[in-house]
Formats: sequence, structure tokens, C-alpha cells
Amino acid sequence: MSEDAMREPRPTGHQADEAEQRVRSAVKDCVHCGFCLPACPTYSLWGEEMDSPRGRIHLVSQLLDGAPLTPATAGHFDRCLGCMACMTACPSGVQYDQIIEAARDWTEAGVNPLAGAGAGGGVPASVAGGGVGDGGSVGGDGGDGGIRSEAAGGGIGEVGGADGSGEDGGDGGGGEVGRGVGSRGVGAGAGGVGGGAVKRERTAPRPLADRLTREAIFALFPYPRRLRVATAPLRLAQRTGADRLLARTGLVGRVSPAAEQALRLAPASRPVPPGRLPERVAALGTRRAVVGMLTGCVQSVFFPGVNAATARVLAAEGCDVIIPRSQGCCGALSLHSGRVAEAAHFARQTIAAFEAAGVDAIVVNSAGCGSAMKEYERLFAGLAEEGGADEEATATASPALPGQLEAGSWTVRAALLSSRVRDLSEFLDALGPVAARRPVPVVAAYHDACHLGHAQGITAQPRSLLHAIPELELVELRDPGVCCGSAGVYNLLQPDAASALGARKADSVAASGAPLLISANPGCTLQISAALASQGVTIRTAHIAEVLDASINGVPLA
Repeated sequence: MSEDAMREPRPTGHQADEAEQRVRSAVKDCVHCGFCLPACPTYSLWGEEMDSPRGRIHLVSQLLDGAPLTPATAGHFDRCLGCMACMTACPSGVQYDQIIEAARDWTEAGVNPLAGAGAGGGVPASVAGGGVGDGGSVGGDGGDGGIRSEAAGGGIGEVGGADGSGEDGGDGGGGEVGRGVGSRGVGAGAGGVGGGAVKRERTAPRPLADRLTREAIFALFPYPRRLRVATAPLRLAQRTGADRLLARTGLVGRVSPAAEQALRLAPASRPVPPGRLPERVAALGTRRAVVGMLTGCVQSVFFPGVNAATARVLAAEGCDVIIPRSQGCCGALSLHSGRVAEAAHFARQTIAAFEAAGVDAIVVNSAGCGSAMKEYERLFAGLAEEGGADEEATATASPALPGQLEAGSWTVRAALLSSRVRDLSEFLDALGPVAARRPVPVVAAYHDACHLGHAQGITAQPRSLLHAIPELELVELRDPGVCCGSAGVYNLLQPDAASALGARKADSVAASGAPLLISANPGCTLQISAALASQGVTIRTAHIAEVLDASINGVPLA
């Protein structure tokens, strides 16, 4: 889909004010205690304050107070893994996820945050409604609305009337910001609220190579069909050994570090389950639930056996499994990278697909996807809906989920769907077992995927399921809550940091002595496997669904 077709209107007026206040509130919750520092992987790598959660929160605070979004500031945001380990460590309950998501959105859009939103209470704006700004200095106090004026000579901005209307102020005549002829910025808003057509100050774009890399990644990975086509030559190269020869030349890395990293991460070919999964897998025995199953992008291309195992395990536990053909990418990669419009586009498709399925729950076997789908309500609440959006939402809503047609809002539809999203371990642990377990005699280590353990708070349930398998001995890693460096597409965009973190995790896995590593996220499996291989260590990896499948259905582990 074209960029224009997926473009969302950015928040304006009341919505911009609400978005700003949410971020400001989250920022103010930080008491600068420093508990997040030892939990932050990037701070542990470099010891740089601005590459810690506390430092990044400080940068966001500066931006909200009018500081420019510089390439250096954007770099600190880009280097954040988004692992949310800081939220687990924080004693004050700071919602860092909301803060970093806002920062990524601003960085990706290349605009200063909320500039020109037209709301009272200290919004940095060229001209904003609700007061008369004294232009004697940069950021002089406004009138009753409390607006910081940065009016640059000569322009009287008719911005932000009570109805949110207004026009841009004229350009100043030669004066610097806050100085020059006629440097009083006038806004006509009532009570400091106005959403006129104010220009958002654009920042320097990312370097061309970075932009091209990002566009290539997001034109490929969220689309399983494209990804399968792109990986076909790779499979051939793996079978012939050409991939190893190419890696030794270093040619790919000189052209594109991201492409070199992708080759390093690509898993070896595995047997592919025959045929595609049916749209409905019937429950074995008494039906206990009807569930939808997300097949995912990376999961369905690189690990189709995980999806097949997931369906078999759910069916054995008494679930009818519905696998909608119309589903596609859930938007996780885009959402966690600040590509909000793209994420919303994918989310709408996912919502529509599972609404029509008429299921009790939506089971997800990829930690990043489950985390994103549970965030759908916040995603749509933060977007400005275009005229007619409510009518579209009502027209496409399915009565399969109660309240959809009455709601007529993407935000409400998203909330209803998110409330039904469950990680596989979360769902099975709550459902309780009915299928008998066979012994699986193996020593295994379990890796906590960040978007499962930190973002969703799911750590006990996978371990409970694994402990219930006869003869499976579960050992703990010495750093179970530390990110492996995968983090969506982070390992493609920040390969050096990702490789360093991957090496640390590989050391931890090797030190455990376990011959099997269990994870619940495809990106983690790819990252840790590649890190182990680079150290010459051979350890089998499996998804928790595959281990349960081996115990319940007797399917051998690969």
C-alpha cells in the first residue's frame, strides 16, 4: 500500500492537547531515582546517560519544552531497544512505553513534538491560541492561556479560535526567533485551546542510506508473500554453501550492513509442514473454547512448524481453532518503530479479520505481536480520525463481537479486540490442561522474550507449563530478563549494539549447560541462534508450542 494511502492525520486541537498531556504526565512521574539504569541494556553497553531510560525521558522533557529534535537526540531514541525492562524495574510505575513510542513517532515523522498544536499550558509553538506572546525573548510567557510564544517578527497569527479554526501567521520580516520587528505573536484562542492550521517545525531528515534501509525493511517484513519470495534465493544459497562464501567476502556489509545482518540471522532451512493450515482445526474431544490464531509474518515464513504445533496443542486442549485467511501483519514491527500510520493500517485489517471470526479469544504465539495487539486501543486513541471514520467503522464492524455495531469507533473496536488477545502460554495456563503429557527427557533453558516478560508481564505461565512436562528439567539463565538484542528490527538497524547484546545472551545460554533453548518469540530465536553460531556453539532451539506438542502429541522436536 502506498504511503499516502496509509497516512493518518496527526493529532490536532483537543486531541493534540490530550496526547501532549499524556506524555507530559508520564514524564513527570519519573523521579530520577536511577533504578532503571542497571536494567537498561544500552546503558550497560555504553554507560551513557542519554542512552538510558532516565536520559531519554529527560530528552523528551526538553522537546516538550521547545528544544529542537536534533539528529543526536533522534539517535538516542533510535538506540532504545524498547525492551521495557525499565518498566519492570521502576518503583514509580513510569509508563516509559508511552514516552518512547511518542519519541519514535516524532523521530520517524521528522517533526518537533506537538509543535503548533494550539493548546494552552506551555506548548512550544510558532504561534498558538490562547494568549498574546511577549516576543522579547525566545519562549516569553504568553497571556492568559500560558502559551510560550516563539513568534518571529511581523506575523500576527490568527490561530486557534474557540472552534479550532484559524490561519497561519505571516512570516516575520527579517527578525530572529523572539526578536525583530513586530515580534509579538498574537493568538485568538479561547481559554488556551485552539487547533488552527499551524505549521509543525520539521527537523533534519534521517540520512539517505538510513531512510532507504528502513523503507526496504518495512516494504518486506510485514508482507509474508514478499518475504517468502525474497528468501527463496537465500534458501538456495544455504543449500549450496554460497551464503558462507558471500559472508566471507564482506561485500554485502560494505553495500548494506542491514542486509549483511539479515543474512547472518537467517535460519537454516527446516522441513515445512505439508500444505497450509486449514481455516478451522476442530477440537479433540469436548469443545472448551473457540479461539482465533494469529499466524504472523516472520513466524509464518521462517517458523511455519510453530504455527502448526500451536494449532495442534490448542485442539488437543479442546479448542476449535479459527485461522482467518484474511489476516495479515498485525502491525507490531511498524508500531514499535514509530510508524504509527502504517501500524494503524495493519491493525484495522487485523481487527476486521478477527471480528468476523466470532471467537472467544485470539491466541498469539509471538511475543511482539501479542504486545502490539494489546496496545491497539491506545494506538487508535492517539490518532486523529478523519471525517467519516466513525461511519466507516460502523459499516465494517462485525456483530460477532458484542457492542461493535453500537460503538461505531475504531478506538472502541480496538479495545474490544485487545481485550480478547492472549499469549499462548497465558491462555493455556488459564484454561488448564486436559490432554495427557508424555515425557520429554531433556534439560532446557527458557528465555524470557522482552515483549512477553516486561511488556505483558507473562513470566510464570510459560514456566508452569514447562514444569508440568514429565522428565523435562528446566534451568534458569543467569540473565533471564535481559534483552537478547533482537527487538523487532533493531538488530537490522543497530547491528553493532544488537550483536554485542546477542553475544552476552549467547554466553549466558552456553553457561547454562542446557542442550535446548526454549523461547516464545521468533525474533529472539533467530537472534540467539545466530549469536551462538558465531561462537561455534550448537544448541537446539524450540518454541514453547513445539515442546508442548512433543509432550501432548508425540511430535519429535527438530
